[in-house]
Amino acid sequence: MATLSIHFDPAVIARLTSASGDDTIHVTLSLGGESNDAPAAPVIPHGPLAALMQAGLLEAGAVLTFHQRRANRSGRAVVTAEGQLIVDGHPSPFPSPSKAAEAVTGNVINGWTLWHTEKGVTLDQLRQKLDAE
Repeated sequence: MATLSIHFDPAVIARLTSASGDDTIHVTLSLGGESNDAPAAPVIPHGPLAALMQAGLLEAGAVLTFHQRRANRSGRAVVTAEGQLIVDGHPSPFPSPSKAAEAVTGNVINGWTLWHTEKGVTLDQLRQKLDAE
């Protein structure tokens, strides 16, 4: 009989235990014939967020949010290791900040200026910082 063993990084456990009932937690499982001793192949980000991630300005697992007061809308997304955004309430990741923002707002919108990091910095500001370096 096959056995499935799941090992979580302590940071993941901390996130799971601090989640509220309204939080969406995404867990990705990769099944394969790898031994437990073999290191997992690194995931290389691609797409619009890749340069920010490779420069260390944005990390996998980072939480991005926005709030539009006039429209009374807000959104929350998590950056994946592949450089995509998983938006709360949507089953599939989005390839760009603008597509992720459009999924929440229902309008074509510039996600680079809409999404903020936990420190309040927009993705556009991170991109400008990268360009300046």
